[in-house]
Amino acid sequence: MQRIHFTTADLARTRLQSTAGPEIESRLARELFTRGVGTIYARWQRQVYARLCAKSGHESASALAPGDFWRAAVAPYWSRVLAHYEAECDARGRMVMAGGVEQLLAGLGRRALWNGQVLELHDGPDSDVRLGGKGLVLSPSVFLAHRPARLFRADEQRGQPVLVFSAPPSVEQSALLWDDVSLPSQALAALVGQTRAAALRELRVSRTTSQLADRLGVSAPCASQHASVLRESGLITTRRVRNTVLHSVTPLGLALLDGMTVAAGQVRGPKPVPSSAGV
Repeated sequence: MQRIHFTTADLARTRLQSTAGPEIESRLARELFTRGVGTIYARWQRQVYARLCAKSGHESASALAPGDFWRAAVAPYWSRVLAHYEAECDARGRMVMAGGVEQLLAGLGRRALWNGQVLELHDGPDSDVRLGGKGLVLSPSVFLAHRPARLFRADEQRGQPVLVFSAPPSVEQSALLWDDVSLPSQALAALVGQTRAAALRELRVSRTTSQLADRLGVSAPCASQHASVLRESGLITTRRVRNTVLHSVTPLGLALLDGMTVAAGQVRGPKPVPSSAGV
């Protein structure tokens, strides 16, 4: 049993975050893929098998690099998965408003016991973890299905340990979550690259660089680089509002997204995108 010890300062600094990031999500998805799964994940598993076979001629997840597995198992569903996470965090946030962080910690599942000072994870390793006043980041994951929560140590960027808690979809939600829809269209992806095409679609709604990074499942510097290429191509604009940078799609970008025919001379065409565009 893993025991996470909280001080008053730790409770005050504990917060929700919609995603633990692509590295952790890819790791959890890989572990889930190699396990026996129920009906909620069967459709997802079949689709991932098909992509792995198409890419490498076999169905082994262990033979793939982490980035390749992300593309096969997580990236095609990422916008819908992230929307599921945001809804989950909204619901958990209302729990915090009603009963404080302690109610949030007490509601992680029957094998995660909160006793007022210590969170006991009965499926975790036998260890004691002291947060040292830094608090904890709690993030949902649809790919953590066999235990209520799992603790990941802090990295230099976050500074806080991350506790990923299980947030599996319902049967009804899974039918929508694992809908096998190309993301994004192949024509647009061929033009600007798969990741930049996804970024363009996400920027129908103005987003900051960090928000865009979360939506794409990439690092903030990577998202900034993609946004820079799209901006130079005339597909998005970037404006600063106080200390925040907001990216938004331009009319030309919308025309590409919607498949509209733009009359010659009405808008400036995009600059050529380097052949290495996208991921």
